[in-house]
Amino acid sequence: MTETPHTESPQTPAAEIHPAALLQPPFSKFLRIKVVSATPDRIESEMVAFPELINRNGVLHGGAIMALADNNGGTGAFTRLAEDQGTTTVESKTNFFRAIPAGDLVRAVTIPLHIGRKTTVWQTSIYRGDGKLAALVTQTQFTLPGEPAPA
Repeated sequence: MTETPHTESPQTPAAEIHPAALLQPPFSKFLRIKVVSATPDRIESEMVAFPELINRNGVLHGGAIMALADNNGGTGAFTRLAEDQGTTTVESKTNFFRAIPAGDLVRAVTIPLHIGRKTTVWQTSIYRGDGKLAALVTQTQFTLPGEPAPA
């Protein structure tokens, strides 16, 4: 998989972004997600509700909200893996509370709820530009084992 390096802004020193979060998948770039900070205990990112992500009601599509949360949860899981391991989402649940208007800045804050040997559970709060909670996502990530060492 080709990954796109995170570009730092003046407000984002590299020390606040875990190395696993520096490389983001192409889908993250497509959604214009910017990782603001990333540690094993908290991932923060932002994206703008740009026109291609707006639904027929004129607000951010729920799938875009879920994709932002999924990317954050996956990024969080990667911060806790060994170099040869991977992760995949096996379950996700979203509660929507408020619409996010077109053009708004969306902020996602993700924290771990459970860290196990084979699964991790992450909760992502999605905020509108006015700071109000728009959605809450809980997802389970499965840890994919690394390749065995050659004999």
